[in-house]
This record gives sequence, C-alpha cells and structure tokens, in this order.
Amino acid sequence: MKNTTTLALLTLTLAAPLAQAQAQAQAVRSEKNMSLDLATQIAAASVAACAANGYAVTATVVDRAGSVRAVQRADNAGPHTLAASEQKAFTSASAKNTTLAMMEGAQKNPAAANLVYIPGFLLVGGGVPVKVGNEVIGAVGVGGAPGGHLDEQCAMAGLDKVKDLLK
Repeated sequence: MKNTTTLALLTLTLAAPLAQAQAQAQAVRSEKNMSLDLATQIAAASVAACAANGYAVTATVVDRAGSVRAVQRADNAGPHTLAASEQKAFTSASAKNTTLAMMEGAQKNPAAANLVYIPGFLLVGGGVPVKVGNEVIGAVGVGGAPGGHLDEQCAMAGLDKVKDLLK
C-alpha cells in the first residue's frame, strides 16, 4: 500500500509541472503576419496588373485579423472600389478562401447563401488569401475591373510578384 501511495504521489509531483507547462504553451501562440512593406507591394502589384489590362481598380490588403494594412487606388478608379476591395479582402481573410470560390459555393448551396448576411462579407470575385505555406496571413481584395474573375486575376498577379517573400 505504501509503495502504491508513494508511486501515485511521485506521479502527481512529476505530472503537475508538465501539465502547467502545456497549459502555458497553449495560452500564448506565435503567428506569422505581414509587414506594411509586403502589404504595400501586394496592393501596388495588383493595381499595376489591372492597369496593364486597362482596368482602373483599388486593391486593399488586410492582415490575418482582417485589419487594413495597405490600399492603392488607381487614377480614375470608381469611389465604390474602395469599399468593395476592402470587403473582398476581409471576406477572404476571414474565410481563408477566395471570394470567387465562396460566391460559386453560395450559388450552388442554399445554406451557404446566408453568408451574404455576415457584416462586412462580399461574395464577389476579387478576394484572395495571402498564404505562407498553408497558413493564411491576410488577403488582398481587388475591385473595379469589369468582372470579379478579372479582379481575382489581378490579385493573383499581384501575389505572384511577391511569391519569393511568402516563404
């Protein structure tokens, strides 16, 4: 009986610091996020990609929490493009998916159609997650091209310009 009690006490004594260390490790997390410089490069490259095709757009880049990091608005881009690009970026960062894929999913799935009622969500093509590996660190939203699929192409081109920085 004494050996069993001693063994149980020893187990508890050794397990307590381990459990405390695990709890502390789970309480604080390290996450990747984007710098202002990276966000600015993505926004500028996205606007430039659209301009090369004759589209005056706005590109907004948000961080992983959906907060705006950078905005670039082309000359002659409509005033609505500011809000549209921000909402697309926010939606993409929040859902960790492209807004075009989300729009298509909502069109096919009536339950997903309710996503349009989430404040700040915009299910129109042009929002693309910014990833380092499989980790989403933010998103870029482009608005103003004559079609969401074209906005998405510009966002993808902008990300392609900085792909070496996303490692």
